[in-house]
Amino acid sequence: MTDFNRHPSSYKHWQLQIDGDIAQLRMNVDANHPYRPGYELKLNSYDLGVDMELADAIQRLRFEHPQVKVVVVGSAQERAFCAGANIWMLAESTHPFKVNFCKFTNETRLSLEDASQHSGLKSLCAVNAACAGGGYELALACDEIHLVDDNNSAVSLPEVPLLGVLPGTGGLTRLVDKRKVRRDRADVFCTMAEGVRGKRAVNWGLVDATWKKSQFADKVQARAKELAAQQPTKAERGIALPPIRAVVEGGKYTWTHVQLEVDAAARIATLTVHGPKGPQPKNGAEYAAAGASAWALQCWRELDDALLQLRFDHETVGLLVLQTRGDRAALLQVEKDLFADRGHWLCNEILLQMARTARRFDLMARSMYALVDKPACAAGAFLELTLACDRVYALDDDAVQFAFGPLSNGALPMSHGHTRLQNRFLKDPAHAQRLATEQPVLSAPEADEQGLCTYLLDPVDWADDVRIALEERVSMSPDALTGMEASLRFGGAENCDSKIFGRLSAWQNWIFTRPNATGDEGALTRYGAPESAKFDWRRT
Repeated sequence: MTDFNRHPSSYKHWQLQIDGDIAQLRMNVDANHPYRPGYELKLNSYDLGVDMELADAIQRLRFEHPQVKVVVVGSAQERAFCAGANIWMLAESTHPFKVNFCKFTNETRLSLEDASQHSGLKSLCAVNAACAGGGYELALACDEIHLVDDNNSAVSLPEVPLLGVLPGTGGLTRLVDKRKVRRDRADVFCTMAEGVRGKRAVNWGLVDATWKKSQFADKVQARAKELAAQQPTKAERGIALPPIRAVVEGGKYTWTHVQLEVDAAARIATLTVHGPKGPQPKNGAEYAAAGASAWALQCWRELDDALLQLRFDHETVGLLVLQTRGDRAALLQVEKDLFADRGHWLCNEILLQMARTARRFDLMARSMYALVDKPACAAGAFLELTLACDRVYALDDDAVQFAFGPLSNGALPMSHGHTRLQNRFLKDPAHAQRLATEQPVLSAPEADEQGLCTYLLDPVDWADDVRIALEERVSMSPDALTGMEASLRFGGAENCDSKIFGRLSAWQNWIFTRPNATGDEGALTRYGAPESAKFDWRRT
């Protein structure tokens, strides 16, 4: 079982320092502590373990340190800001690990952008030395990039000329969509292994400012103070985030509110999520007193962990079956209370955590089927998960109900900005808006009439129909299904985030299997070797 829990007291690769309303987050990778043995993390290059710590630091800034208004992301090493993802780690990893590593890394960077947009936590990247590949992609995720002008330090995305792959955490998309770098300049930049430095980097829009080495620290600190002065004060104290760990017995993972049961032979995993039990906080002050044990935070942190376990520890599982359980009224009441006090910083952060977890669910490279039977709790945010699935199988029984809640109207947006109702009813947006506004409670037959079910199954045939559907799905090509699902799940107009993941699922996934990158004579395989890569020159 992969342990995604980290804590600042045991960080090996990052240093987190809180100075009032400004946090200093410095990268200082210990080369001798890789996530897996077999390679060294030289020049602040990173692997999954480094990014686990980064994800933890961002999460703790949001929940444990709400007084922080600006985080300055820098390096504690003089020779390198960050050399990007460790090449030898990538070369030695399985194909699914490569792609899931890139996905996790990008989700971590998106959480930094999400904090800026919705949590009042701005980020400034202080690039004090050479910044390449994934290091520059981390900088791109920040609100501002400040580069030292020492006639040597440069920013670069050298993956195309050096490795025969793409910047795997959204670098190309952020370059043109987020920073609005001109296409021709971006083309030149991404084929220059040496990168761009100084005034040209500013003129091209690759960084926001450049400072002489003697001024660099003072200028960065002054700008951080300016940004902090522009942000509202949220709270002086946060809540502690304890570890999230499951009890594991064979293929069954059990958390407090979530269970994941993996049938490795069948290549099917069943995810069961339970609603709240007992009294729950009613407002922000009560949530602050309850801390991380409140269902609304604990459950969604557990669900997040379950999704990561499935991604990294069960590569051959092809189908995720969603089951929801619990009291619909209790679940909807929790959501109403959270939504009513969303101006409180902690209620806001809990809602944002739910939204991020739901988006991670959307992005699972697994087929996903929702089963809505008599014990199901297809309500509120659980209904969001249900509608996120590729198919919804519902039992034809008036006792089976679908219930919308206050979060159905945009509080849990997908990566491309649409609600899941809007995404489902692209042809009839008025219908989506009506359901979100009226928030009806529908029986399974009524839900089917409203277009919320894929199949409405007779109780007599339920077990056989479900079994046949599951067996049929896992018999199909996983590659074809991944491509199909990524294409179908995000309808309508795209944005920067959805482009990143769509291209990661398609182009990077494809490139990682091509001989020009990962073959015996490919650029990624031969990186650092005396022999040059040999390419198949046919364009496809």
